[in-house]
Amino acid sequence: MAITQARAAAAQLNRECFCVTLDHTALASALQDEVGDPEFFATLARSRPHLFSHTPVFLPKADRDAMRAVVRAIEDAARLPAYQEAALAWAPPVARVDHGPAGAFMGYDFHLTPEGPKLIEINTNAGGAFLNAFLARAQGACCVEVERALTSAMLDDFDDAVLAMFAAEWRRQGRAKPLVRLAIVDDRPQEQYLYPEFLLAKRLFERHGMEALIADPHELRFEHDVLQHAGQPIDLVYNRLVDFGLEAPDHAALKAAYESGAAVVTPNPRNHALFADKRNLVLLSQPELLMRWGLAPAHREALTSIPATHRVRGGDAEALWAARKGYFFKPATGHGGKAVYRGDKLTKSAWSDILAGDYVAQAIAPPSERTIELDGVRVQRKADVRLYTYDGAILIAAARLYQGQTTNFRTPGGGFAPVFFI
Repeated sequence: MAITQARAAAAQLNRECFCVTLDHTALASALQDEVGDPEFFATLARSRPHLFSHTPVFLPKADRDAMRAVVRAIEDAARLPAYQEAALAWAPPVARVDHGPAGAFMGYDFHLTPEGPKLIEINTNAGGAFLNAFLARAQGACCVEVERALTSAMLDDFDDAVLAMFAAEWRRQGRAKPLVRLAIVDDRPQEQYLYPEFLLAKRLFERHGMEALIADPHELRFEHDVLQHAGQPIDLVYNRLVDFGLEAPDHAALKAAYESGAAVVTPNPRNHALFADKRNLVLLSQPELLMRWGLAPAHREALTSIPATHRVRGGDAEALWAARKGYFFKPATGHGGKAVYRGDKLTKSAWSDILAGDYVAQAIAPPSERTIELDGVRVQRKADVRLYTYDGAILIAAARLYQGQTTNFRTPGGGFAPVFFI
């Protein structure tokens, strides 16, 4: 099927297919069996009612291939010495430490436009992969298109791929002995919206013979050149913190262990600095610069899908204000859509905050839409697509349906949604 036809077919399905493919009973049973708690799904649904959408998103396989090409191009660009020098110039000193890990669960977020996928941002410690694996497995076929997509995209190898990813991170830091003890680390982990997937990750590790714990970083100690929790050594940290430079006082033990190489930390400050700092999009959206640095022509072509991005500086303030309706303004090291401004809704007060901070201006690439039925009424939801990757390879793809300026989990009918490639 030609790409234009495939996009037209996917767009038609996203407008006119109102399948409820989510098998709630199957999802509840799978989650409860994994965690060992019969109330797990009921608690999840009650406390997070908009975590999962009941409707899939359809995309052409050609767009999947285009997104994969973008990921590979960025991964290759990040290996270029000139790129690293530029990206690390605005990163904290801790990011210059390189022990080898590539970064577990990278997240590449795209908007799907009529011209193809547009990369909006890159995230380290991208949340939701474990939950989306269970969500995708709990889908039922309601039409031929869905049946074909399920047949071609079952996630039987997700668990193996995740285990192989962490084993690879372990080896990348020169470890030869078996990986024994892991810590999933975040501030106040039980209060985090995605805490349920910490439990799923813990169970996956435990089912495969490893010890795993969920910890707040203030519980960690770095003593005698060993990162410890409750007196027990930690081999590897699956880092879910949004303090990307490990600069908070409560993160001092983890930072010291990372800098010394005493523990494998993934993703880590260097991974964030090379990929997820939004100032890097300024570099990646300049084909001529990438050509001078030696990036291959095919990769430069793939990266033309990144909307033009500029650093906001005082000298450009007047021009950017005049052109503000064509931009999103994002903090350089922000996350989760916080302190993000759409130019056509920008106030003078917010503009002053932007000029006082460190922001980038990114040309707007409008998200695609998915029509869903909600209480018998057809309504529109915006959609973006996230690729969860490791070392350039896709682990899983998922969509997020939402209303408003940025993705959220407060939209009726919204939340994570499976992606069916046709």
